[in-house]
Amino acid sequence: MSLSNIFNIAGSGMSAQSIRLNTVASNIANAESVSSSVDSTYRARHPVFEQVQQQVMAGMSAQSEMQVSAGGGVKVNGIIESDAPLRKQYEPNHPMADEEGFVFYPNVNVVEEMANMISASRSFQTNADLMGTAKDMMQRVLQLGQ
Repeated sequence: MSLSNIFNIAGSGMSAQSIRLNTVASNIANAESVSSSVDSTYRARHPVFEQVQQQVMAGMSAQSEMQVSAGGGVKVNGIIESDAPLRKQYEPNHPMADEEGFVFYPNVNVVEEMANMISASRSFQTNADLMGTAKDMMQRVLQLGQ
């Protein structure tokens, strides 16, 4: 793996964590939205990540050109809605209450979303630090020839 591949891998990680932060922000923003039916109630969303594979040479000799898969970064495979049950509360005086007096709240756990936000933020920062370290290493390699 060359040093330039590190930038692609860390960049894909930063992009994935950015999407994760956006979905967390959307979940938190809609955590207290109310609906009068199950179908129109906001549901928590979560990104699904997939490892990007790349082929690398395993053997050094020309005769054994065995290909091996190695991690080449991450991509967002999609965003799914949570199938956790919605919160149903009896609030007959609420303007959005159904004919039985119930309102429906999203299945967003704010504490869990805050933990996801901290995790995504730290992962993003780790990838940014990794890119900075790789840049410093490349600059030092170039200075060796001087």
